Amino acid sequence: MGLRLSASKTHVVHLDEGFDFLGWRIQRRRKRGTNRHYVYTYPSKKALASIVDKVRALTGRSKHRHLSNLLRQLNSTLRGWCAYFRHGVSAATFRYVEEYAWRRVAAWLRKRHPGISWARLRRRHLSGGRPAQSGITMFDPNTVAITRYRYRGRQIPTPWTTSAYA
Repeated sequence: MGLRLSASKTHVVHLDEGFDFLGWRIQRRRKRGTNRHYVYTYPSKKALASIVDKVRALTGRSKHRHLSNLLRQLNSTLRGWCAYFRHGVSAATFRYVEEYAWRRVAAWLRKRHPGISWARLRRRHLSGGRPAQSGITMFDPNTVAITRYRYRGRQIPTPWTTSAYA
């Protein structure tokens, strides 16, 4: 079949150093306020760079688009990315992505309407501090519920009853 192991992809690392896998950074760290160490999974720098690049591409030089079309595409991208990374330690990353996207959309609005003051732009396009038009509001990644999987002990609990079929 011609398959070969790649030395760069199969090397063994210590868990304290951490490693990247499928967009996640998996690393053992000390929990704040304690001396206990836990294994944390959080979005890798490469995954963060990919969403930043997508937001930058969407809010680039395309001033001819309507804000509602921009928000529709941006919301779809942000929702999908946040849904994938909601199962890790992602709150700080979500705050950064939200702030970055908001700044990019605000700069896009300023470029699209060069003669209008910021106060007038806020009244026209920002409802509740979020860019909105035609009933479409910019998605807030901070509202994504982070659900981490935590298991204590040696066995992962099963949702099915195994004793009835044994």
